[in-house]
Amino acid sequence: DLVEMARDVEIMVVITPGGAATNNLVNEAVLEALGPQGLLVNVARGSVVDMDALIACLKDGRLGAAGLDVYPDEPNVPEELFGMMENVVLTPHIASATHDTRMAMGMLVYENIKAHFEGAELLTPVN
Repeated sequence: DLVEMARDVEIMVVITPGGAATNNLVNEAVLEALGPQGLLVNVARGSVVDMDALIACLKDGRLGAAGLDVYPDEPNVPEELFGMMENVVLTPHIASATHDTRMAMGMLVYENIKAHFEGAELLTPVN
């Protein structure tokens, strides 16, 4: 239960796949439970956090702060967030930009290309 979890933590880091099952998973009730001292960090997908609720909770102090790396309508960042620099940190979808992650991504591309030219099944086929 995310509302119950939010009541028990000071910082909630959102790391989950996007899609219909997680759309607005972090809603107004979760944000309010996190509270005025709480920090929400979203490095998942923009669709996972109800952005309207997030902005409202930040504006009126029901949520203390947010760190956002993803947005519902990327690359567009909601204008209202730019006026909240006291309690909002915005980054341009770079949370996965670690050396290890980028190396793994590059190796996956390499392995897919290699499999293609060898006539093998691709590791991550795209339909």
